[in-house]
Amino acid sequence: MIQLHTPKASRNQETGRLSFMSPVSPSRVRFRAGGGTGPKTGRRSLLVTSAVLLSLAATGPAALAAPSPTASPTATPPARMSTVGGARLGMPGTQVDLAPGVPVLPKDLTALSWMVSDAESGEVLAAHNAHWRLPPASTLKMLFADTVLPRFPKGTRHKVVPSDLTGVGAGSSVVGIKEGHAYSVHDLWLGVFLRSGNDAVHVLSAMNGGVAQTVRDMRDHAGELRAQDTHVVSPDGYDEPGQVSSAYDLTLFARSGLQKKDFRDYCATVSATFGDAEIRNTNRLLSGDTDVPVYQGIAGVKNGNTTHAGATFTGVAERGGKVLLVTVMNPQKHEHNEVYKESAKLFDWGFQAAGKVKPVGELVPPRSVAPNSAAPSPGASPQPASGAGGTGSRPVASSAAGTGSGVGTALAVAGGLLVLLGGGVFLINRRWPLPDLMRRRSRP
Repeated sequence: MIQLHTPKASRNQETGRLSFMSPVSPSRVRFRAGGGTGPKTGRRSLLVTSAVLLSLAATGPAALAAPSPTASPTATPPARMSTVGGARLGMPGTQVDLAPGVPVLPKDLTALSWMVSDAESGEVLAAHNAHWRLPPASTLKMLFADTVLPRFPKGTRHKVVPSDLTGVGAGSSVVGIKEGHAYSVHDLWLGVFLRSGNDAVHVLSAMNGGVAQTVRDMRDHAGELRAQDTHVVSPDGYDEPGQVSSAYDLTLFARSGLQKKDFRDYCATVSATFGDAEIRNTNRLLSGDTDVPVYQGIAGVKNGNTTHAGATFTGVAERGGKVLLVTVMNPQKHEHNEVYKESAKLFDWGFQAAGKVKPVGELVPPRSVAPNSAAPSPGASPQPASGAGGTGSRPVASSAAGTGSGVGTALAVAGGLLVLLGGGVFLINRRWPLPDLMRRRSRP
């Protein structure tokens, strides 16, 4: 089975820089609401009271319902899909509320599924078959990274043995890991994010207890994120029977991962040294190509391409104080870099429509941030609990000083207090804070 992950090499020069958002530091919890800049006593009391009420009302999630997977999708979406995030997101076709002043959507979009959302507020601005369960390709590596990345200090070194690379699929994209060589965790993650290296994924999975254990951890974490469309079979996104996700779930994975500083750094890295060679990021909106310029404000996240999945992509970009997430799955127009071209068009539309268009749904927060007792999304049908308990961020080794861990990881590691505060903040703000995005053009 041919697994095509890597677009053609870039000839473009690196250009542009990313502006910065105001940082949100989970290590120094601030009681802020409505965009305030400092603690306020009245709101602090309200937050704590809300948090305590949430902790008393919270119930443990039920087991994750297994999706009905499709190995090779048809051109027709199912008539009934999940309504997580809002009833309209479960409807087939394009969902958008156009009004005076709202630009029309691009007319030449061919992807089977796509979604545009506000990364901070979680509002879904427009979607097309958002919950269609499709093969995800290497965009599934976002869930892998969000699950495993907090567990090992980046300076940890691991000597690769033959069993570490067992099961790497034929035709996989690889970064060139060699048996008998020792690699730092930092370098392994560069291999995952920049070259979509399945060999690096398998080595990190071996460090995590093996592929089977890592798959279980990813399934648990998907449940924590309330990603009900996702069924993990292989941690690297390689085409496997029954391995599916959706534009909605992939966006949840990106939003969760971006809470972590290391995740943000890795997915925004354009080039780095791996061994004796330079590697470049295969995300062409970040690194550019002959027919795709670097997108203004782009800061990640992950691309993929396999036989059954076609091209897939989830990206995050910031412009004019807005941070948007765009996910595109399997464009039917088979031109070079089509997935990036359609993503760029959706980003352009989103930045013009943000603040003008009425949302058609929302990105749900993790269970630990918004327990089952929290109010449902506007227009959404009540959803049954799903997902295994825990956050999927079980620490194997303590993180090195300065290692990024965002709201989701902080809740998982620090436990009760931050869970209370996080739940209270969400009820008042209706948003899951996204820390400052960071773009690094190269690494030494």
